[in-house]
Amino acid sequence: MPDLLKDLNPEQLAAVTLPAQHALVLAGAGSGKTRVLTTRIAWLIQTGNVGPHSLLAVTFTNKAAREMLTRLSAMVPVNLRGMWIGTFHGLCNRLLRAHHRDAGLPQTFTILDSQDQLAVVKRVMKSMHADEDRYPPRQVQYFINSQKDEGRRAHQAEVHDEFSRRYAEFYAAYDELCQKEGTVDFAELLLRSYELLSRHQPIREHYQARFRHVLVDEFQDTNRLQYRWLQMLCSPTTALFAVGDDDQSIYRFRGANVGNMADFERDYKVTNLIRLEQNYRSHGNILKAANTLIASNRNRLGKNLWTDAGDGEPLRVFEARSDGEEAAWMIEEVQALVRDGLSRSDIALLYRSNAQSRVLEHALFSAGIAYRVYGGLRFFERLEVKHALAYLRLAANPDDDAALLRVVNFPTRGVGARALELLQDTAAAARCSLWAAIPKVVGKAGGALGGFARLIESMREEAAGLPLPEVVELVVQKSGLIAHYKTEREGADRVENLEELVNAAAAFVQEEGLAGAPAYAMVDLPIDPDSAVSGADPVLDEPQDPLAAFLAHASLESGENQAGEGSEAVQMMTAHSAKGLEFHAVFITGLEEGLFPHENSLNEDEGLEEERRLMYVAITRARTRLYLSFAQSRMLHGQTRYNMASRFFDELPRSLMKWLTPSLKRQDSPTGNDSHWSGLASAPAPRQASAKSQSMPFRIGQNVSHPKFGDGIIVDAEGSGADARVRINFGGAHGLKWLALEYAKLTAA
Repeated sequence: MPDLLKDLNPEQLAAVTLPAQHALVLAGAGSGKTRVLTTRIAWLIQTGNVGPHSLLAVTFTNKAAREMLTRLSAMVPVNLRGMWIGTFHGLCNRLLRAHHRDAGLPQTFTILDSQDQLAVVKRVMKSMHADEDRYPPRQVQYFINSQKDEGRRAHQAEVHDEFSRRYAEFYAAYDELCQKEGTVDFAELLLRSYELLSRHQPIREHYQARFRHVLVDEFQDTNRLQYRWLQMLCSPTTALFAVGDDDQSIYRFRGANVGNMADFERDYKVTNLIRLEQNYRSHGNILKAANTLIASNRNRLGKNLWTDAGDGEPLRVFEARSDGEEAAWMIEEVQALVRDGLSRSDIALLYRSNAQSRVLEHALFSAGIAYRVYGGLRFFERLEVKHALAYLRLAANPDDDAALLRVVNFPTRGVGARALELLQDTAAAARCSLWAAIPKVVGKAGGALGGFARLIESMREEAAGLPLPEVVELVVQKSGLIAHYKTEREGADRVENLEELVNAAAAFVQEEGLAGAPAYAMVDLPIDPDSAVSGADPVLDEPQDPLAAFLAHASLESGENQAGEGSEAVQMMTAHSAKGLEFHAVFITGLEEGLFPHENSLNEDEGLEEERRLMYVAITRARTRLYLSFAQSRMLHGQTRYNMASRFFDELPRSLMKWLTPSLKRQDSPTGNDSHWSGLASAPAPRQASAKSQSMPFRIGQNVSHPKFGDGIIVDAEGSGADARVRINFGGAHGLKWLALEYAKLTAA
């Protein structure tokens, strides 16, 4: 027994050896949370307080559950085989298998994954003759799951209008079909399990008597129904031991309710509130920055991370003039770190949005630095990007069979498996491409295929002569991909990636010196009959086809570059994906208003506080060195957008930061507060205004303030005298606005 406790700090020891009472452990980042949880279980077993069969431990991932069992096996010499350790879904599945009759399920019920569930939703809607354009199946799927997460059946669903009423009807029909076929989705596992316990008193009392200790990991990520499920398993004598960190609650978009922690403290009259504040990961300056930032959030349970490892190095801040310059600087820093002996695998590049990875990936690829996108795919390998590239390939070459097969029925346009089979048979018989065979297919299949062919032809005609970025933008819009992904529950990232593909095309044109050149592949180029006679090389002298070159570039940057699992490579990921990980050197990029914090969060306090928690998570991933960067301008939709620095810089202590761009360094805050610096981005280098605007009192690139819209940056100007007006980027919800100078009441910021 002494071996279990000998290396614990006082707070960890207090948590591990608590008596059998309800307890809430606020476990800060890097404070040894997993160790406390597993040691608590081992201590309870080893001291004879309880047997393994009387413990229930809930985790959020199967990986965490396996790790816990592995650690416990090394700590206690007992058989843990019958112990209930697992995820919410895994434990609910176990409960329903044991009581399938009482739950109204066949013993061999099957579990639907997300794609299987969507297929069932589509079957239900088809049987109800529903219009999928009016009621997108993914939206219906989201409605069903969100209602289940709130513990509501179809007849209890909140109905506000015709759409929600129809969605409730789909939900009822979906439930009926699943019951008939003996299937359950992930949300159903939890809801059915909760209903089983709430409706069957003998079963509920059996488990309440069995589980004397219930331990929950990552409690801040629980949703309302998960909390209610835990309550069902707890009798008045059960000890509920919850471990979590309200400052790291970053999954509200998945239904997580950070308020469960405060509710638990109130509902169970928790007197044992233990704060694990000693951090074993990061140096002091990193923790001071995190503490100061998160202090701006209200309604926290509160804690302050500290370490005895010393202050370490200051936070390095880089202000770039563009996103390309930001990426180039990052490459130089990564190369310097590697030269100093740091493993590439101990370097992480973090970003708020998946779409940001494209610029960074390109820079790494160009520099020959191995990298791995953690928890996701490389930019050009993402599903939505591959779909868009397939449409572009067809625009360049309609005879590309692989591209045609990929998107002929995506988004759905009535081209079924039978139509495709008929098309392929027709093409084989005629010995031609699938595209050439489309006019030969008749009947209903021919009509659906003909509609697709007309779509591609219209794309080719409209794109003829356009610059490459405009071609890409046209194709992603006209293909229906943007509209399709906007209907998905979590389609925002996919839409951003499609928009970033336009940026990729614009950047490619600039890098290759193709600015202004039309995408030649969209039109038939005349062949010079004298080229062979004149001695010109028909290949080398032919103008470079921007679209073909861009498609080749996309192929070259996919597949081979990304390092394999376990190999030494720079790690790239979103801030969300970084939770639970740690690295010696961390770069947090794109710290601009509207990007991080994300523009979707700027209109509500809850959203902004979650963005701040996400920034807190990103900061606390770093052990020894932390880099923060932002760009004055960034490509968006193929055009340059001027940005303001993230408000998070206002919330970080100035004394902890070392500027790597001293020529752009902030002036002292006008408030005279030395601990913080002004959050406005420095002005980009002013460009010469037109002759008409020479008499203006402001210049392009200047920071200004407006009484209604706040601080912004002038990005364009025109006119003079009473006709003068300026275009200002206010960021966030206000974005870009043209304002007449005569009425704008602008002041220099």
